[in-house]
Amino acid sequence: MPALSDYAQRRKIEHFLLPIPKHARILEIGCGSRWVGDYLRANGWQHYVGADLVAPADIVGDIREWRQLGLQPASFDVVIAFEVIEHVDLVQQAYDLLKPGGQLLLTSPVPHMDWAMKLLERLGLNQQRTSPHSNLVYFDKIPLFEPVSLLQKAFLSQWGVLRKPVAA
Repeated sequence: MPALSDYAQRRKIEHFLLPIPKHARILEIGCGSRWVGDYLRANGWQHYVGADLVAPADIVGDIREWRQLGLQPASFDVVIAFEVIEHVDLVQQAYDLLKPGGQLLLTSPVPHMDWAMKLLERLGLNQQRTSPHSNLVYFDKIPLFEPVSLLQKAFLSQWGVLRKPVAA
């Protein structure tokens, strides 16, 4: 794994994963290499489901078709989407799948700095993208959710914890 990706993974564990209650129902969209699920399962979280377009995800398919994938509305406490939202708009699906008060945990390149992320990829310092970044979005502009925590890391990456409002 590239050095910057490995470092970011360790920081994501501390910032995002450790605060999740062990009893929480967790859905990860775009589980890819499954490192999040492997970490959570190995450390006591028992209600984790990983979804991705390809195996070996727990649920294989397009999250935009969540009903056909057998998922139920308002059934998760936490939805994780690390390095996914820049590829596909999943805001409505996350909103639909989260319980009121549930949290959406996101990471993505800062849109105006995506050129630098491409450069880091070419230098072998960052993980290669798997598809174009056709949905770059600033987290403070994401609709439907209340921001809990919005951070920028090294001016390149944005990390967000957003909450589905309890009452609409």
